[in-house]
Amino acid sequence: MAMLQVRDMDDRLYDRLKFAAKHDNRSISQQVVTILQNYFTSIPSKRKNATEEFLKLAGSWEDARTTEEIVEDIYDSRKSSTRFEGLDGIFD
Repeated sequence: MAMLQVRDMDDRLYDRLKFAAKHDNRSISQQVVTILQNYFTSIPSKRKNATEEFLKLAGSWEDARTTEEIVEDIYDSRKSSTRFEGLDGIFD
């Protein structure tokens, strides 16, 4: 059986744990195990598939503009850059 040791626990947290254990007629170790069991059994076991969630978004973008208007807006919003103007041979 595995053993768990917790260091540097806040005194107030430890006091609350001790109080809860006494209230439930458990040792502190039993109380910690019970808390962990309750926590991990309450987590949904099936995680959402990221691909399915992404595909649900397909077609959800609504825009009254035509394709040409959207493309024009994209081109108009771009700014000129001098980032690659230096002729250092890399981007020639």
